[in-house]
Amino acid sequence: MARKTPEIPGSSLADIAFMLLIFFLVTTTMDVDSGLERLLPQWVEDVPEDTPEVRERNIFVVLVNRNNDLLVENEYARIEDLRERTKEFIENPTNDVNLPEKEPKEVPYFGTVEVTKGVISLRNDLDTKYGTYVAVQNELVAAINELREELSKSKFGKSFKDLEKDQKKAIKTIIPSKISEAETKQAK
Repeated sequence: MARKTPEIPGSSLADIAFMLLIFFLVTTTMDVDSGLERLLPQWVEDVPEDTPEVRERNIFVVLVNRNNDLLVENEYARIEDLRERTKEFIENPTNDVNLPEKEPKEVPYFGTVEVTKGVISLRNDLDTKYGTYVAVQNELVAAINELREELSKSKFGKSFKDLEKDQKKAIKTIIPSKISEAETKQAK
């Protein structure tokens, strides 16, 4: 009598594969922290013809081309230098005529303060790498955050994130976050 070769039972193989699939789906983590956090303006059906014009000196032009080259105010620049140049533009500590104008505003906790009229205009080519685009955005936002942090510590003696809501609002009024990715109209 010939002996049969033992076989592995296959009836539960599908059950085991399904259990492994469920196990890996449940235990695998997905990195979803990519992207930019922005509060976007409300959608406007018809853009008004009388959009405000911005004087050339009040626009800080940042361009990124398809080769991921950075052009800041018509000069080639490195991403590492963008933060300091942005801070200088926003602050305009010496009231330089080539940097943005300032207007007096009454701000709680501060009294009458000179507030910048500056707008950061960021434009990029459609072929710009996403990593370069995010790096440029990060430097622009980091410049604004650093200025807010410095003002917070000098005025209130604590970090911006630890301030009360109305104190944060006052600092945001003095150091606004005006980053435009649209074409800006220049005054004639």
